[in-house]
Amino acid sequence: MKKSDSETPPSPLSLLGKPLADEVIRGVKDALAGWDFRPHLVSVLASNDEASRVYVDSKARRAGRLGVDFSVRDLGAGATQQELEATLGELSQDEAVHGIVLELPLALGLDADAALLHIAPRKDVEGLTPANLALIAAGREPEALLPPTPRSVRFLLRRVLGDDLRGLRVAVIGPGRTVGRPLTFMLNNRGVTVTLCNEHTRALPDVLAGVDAVVVAVGRAGLLGPEDVQPHHVVIDAGINVQDGGVVGDALPGLPVRAQTPVPGGVGPLTSALMYQNLVRAVKLQRGEAVE
Repeated sequence: MKKSDSETPPSPLSLLGKPLADEVIRGVKDALAGWDFRPHLVSVLASNDEASRVYVDSKARRAGRLGVDFSVRDLGAGATQQELEATLGELSQDEAVHGIVLELPLALGLDADAALLHIAPRKDVEGLTPANLALIAAGREPEALLPPTPRSVRFLLRRVLGDDLRGLRVAVIGPGRTVGRPLTFMLNNRGVTVTLCNEHTRALPDVLAGVDAVVVAVGRAGLLGPEDVQPHHVVIDAGINVQDGGVVGDALPGLPVRAQTPVPGGVGPLTSALMYQNLVRAVKLQRGEAVE
C-alpha cells in the first residue's frame, strides 16, 4: 500500500552558502564605501599547484568587483624557505598591504608552519597564524581574525539550529589545522558540546547518534554515508575531493538528514566572502578601531 503524504519523510533541506555569502558581501561593500582608500590584499604562491592558481584567480576577480587592490607574489616551486619567510616578513612590514594569504599547499620541502610565523597576525586574513589560533583557543575571539572556513560552518549551523547554539551537541570529524581544530574551539566558545572525531573513529554511527549536527572535514570522499547519520542531523560538509567528474565532499550527497550542505555550493561560497569580511576587520584592527 502506498504511504500517505503524512508518512513520507520530508526532503532534507539543502543548505546553500550563496544567500549567506551575498549578505556578507553587502556588508563588505558598505564598509569599503565608507573609506577613502582601497585596501590591498596580497596572495603569496610558492608551488606549482594548479588548484592554488585557480583559487588565486577567483580571489582576484572578486577583489576587482569589490574595489579591493589585489596582487600576487609568485615565488615559484623553487623558492627556498628563507625566500618565502623574507617575502612574508616584508609584506607584513609594508603599511600599504592590509591582508596576506599564503596559498597552500606549498612546494615540497617548504614548511608552512614556520612560514606562517612571519605573517603579521593582524594581516592574517585566513586566521591561520599561531597568534590568531591561540586567541581563539583562549576564548578571545573579538581580538582575533577567525579562519573563514570554520566561520562558514558556524554560520550555516546557526541558519538551521538558531543563533543561540548553547547546549547543542556537534560532532566534528577531522581534526585538521584549517577547519577541525579551530572550529572545535569556536563552537565551544558558543557553548556547544563538541565531540572531536577522525577518520579512524570506531563505531562512528554510535558516536554520532546523540549529536544535533555533524561537521566533516577530512578530505576523503564518501567518508560519511547513510548508515552513519540520523534523520535529525544537520550535516555540514567542508571536505574537498577532486575527482574526474568534478569536486565532491566527504559526505555522500542526499543523506537522509534534516539538512545538508552540498559540495560544491555549500561551505565554499560563504568561506570566500568571509575572507573579504576578514580583510575589513583586519584594516580596522590595524587602525586601532573597534571591531565586533
